[in-house]
Amino acid sequence: MASSTINSIREHVPEIATEDQEHRPVAIDIRELSRRYNDQPAVRELSLQIQSGEVFGLLGHNGAGKTTTIRLLTGLIAPDSGSSRVLGMDSMTHGADIRARTGVLTETPALDSRLTGRENLQFFADFFDIDPSRARQRIDFLIDAFDLNERESDRVGSYSRGMHQRLALARAMLHEPELLLLDEPTPGLDPIATRIVHLMIRAFRSEGGTVLLCTHNLEEAERLCDRVAVLERGQLIAIGNPRELTSRIVDQQIEIEIAPRYRDRARTAIIGAVPGVTVAAAENLVRVDGVPRERIPDLVQALAGAGIPVYRVTPRVSSLEDVYFALHEDGRAS
Repeated sequence: MASSTINSIREHVPEIATEDQEHRPVAIDIRELSRRYNDQPAVRELSLQIQSGEVFGLLGHNGAGKTTTIRLLTGLIAPDSGSSRVLGMDSMTHGADIRARTGVLTETPALDSRLTGRENLQFFADFFDIDPSRARQRIDFLIDAFDLNERESDRVGSYSRGMHQRLALARAMLHEPELLLLDEPTPGLDPIATRIVHLMIRAFRSEGGTVLLCTHNLEEAERLCDRVAVLERGQLIAIGNPRELTSRIVDQQIEIEIAPRYRDRARTAIIGAVPGVTVAAAENLVRVDGVPRERIPDLVQALAGAGIPVYRVTPRVSSLEDVYFALHEDGRAS
């Protein structure tokens, strides 16, 4: 059942053309937004823009300010200073209108454990005043899409954590929102269920929807997000697309193939050319950690100048995880 569901969703996800983000309308506009709890800053002077049709990741440790940001955007709490506009509306004066056009998935989604899965979706369809015929179509589609068919008539209190999370995401998408605000959508899900969620996010984006994805899962963010922002203690410390951040923030690790007899000479030449790097050698391979990308040509030139034949230079492909830990360990900001 799950594999057929995945294939069915995939068939309806067209190839997404790359567009210049700057030419899209702004879906979320945050200006100098701040909020404190008990004199502790939760969000500090946060400013960023998210374009329509974008999957935007908000990354950070617990307490970094991700959930508070969602509450501010939906008008559930008031900022101490600054402002935010969502779908063109001020979050504080039009919170109810924003929530009507937005699908929100929190870490503790509000589902009634006494009702069945289908009854929960029907309750929210009535709440959003969805036309009964359209509501039936949406409920049928989402129950199938999230692979809940076999348990739709069971009470939600008997659901596993993964099923509970899938139903919560189905509920967030029930009223065909323009914007999804997802706070950790995949914890507790098995790999197949996680793939279903990822495909649904891509399908939503391909239809013009916008997604703000708060996640601890850096691989998930790298796979899904057009851009990401990294928060630390409520403050923005980096923003950009994952590849851009990797090239800007993470020093390169490279592997160089040489003849074994040149190992010691190679180590001396590398350290002389690029001080501060770490060099490890074994057999015919020399690994260099911490070399800035722009200094790699200098390193190769130094080896050639020392009379060392270079057979291969292979860069290690850095990930968003490398960026994240480089930012938090080294304290570097954008």
